[in-house]
Amino acid sequence: MTRKRSDKSEQTLAAIVAAGFDIARRQGLQSVSLTSVAKELGISKGGVALRAGSIEALKNMVLDTYEAYFQRTVFEPALAAPPGLPRLDAIMHLWITGGSEMHVLLGSLYGHCTFESDPIHLPLRERLVKGFVLWQKALERTIQKAVELKHLRPDTDPEQLVFEIFGLMMSFMYAQRLSRSPHSLERAEAAYARLLWPYRSVVG
Repeated sequence: MTRKRSDKSEQTLAAIVAAGFDIARRQGLQSVSLTSVAKELGISKGGVALRAGSIEALKNMVLDTYEAYFQRTVFEPALAAPPGLPRLDAIMHLWITGGSEMHVLLGSLYGHCTFESDPIHLPLRERLVKGFVLWQKALERTIQKAVELKHLRPDTDPEQLVFEIFGLMMSFMYAQRLSRSPHSLERAEAAYARLLWPYRSVVG
């Protein structure tokens, strides 16, 4: 009987996290709350709090789900491409075509990092910043490998190129969220190709 209650409790928590993740994909992380999740599932706010705990705990579980999704759909598939520029191209293609809903969530994460100053949310902000830096460093390593393999010019600055890539992606994410242009994917792919052009090695 205890095992059955435990299984049901785990299933309820999984449903709560899935609902929070779905809200974050549609509306951004800032829209995830005990109340919004309760409304999504048709249960009481107290029931959500009982299973998930605090709103910070719930948002952390949503981030766990997002990070696993990003790892599974972008980073791991890109590792199948050859090292250097082919892998960078694969990362960018998968990142750009990862779905407009995921870009709403990702854009809200970066916005949260940038503008959230409430000390109550400091642990969550620290986690977001850490994730941002890890992704930044992974891209820089990929670019550095492309330089070593002579796919990109020897004077390429990986940090500068990553800065420009993030600028491109933030523009794409916000444009896609606000204007929902049917051509945003094609424009982002074209912008990436133009961005890389000056960096490409003549012999690559």
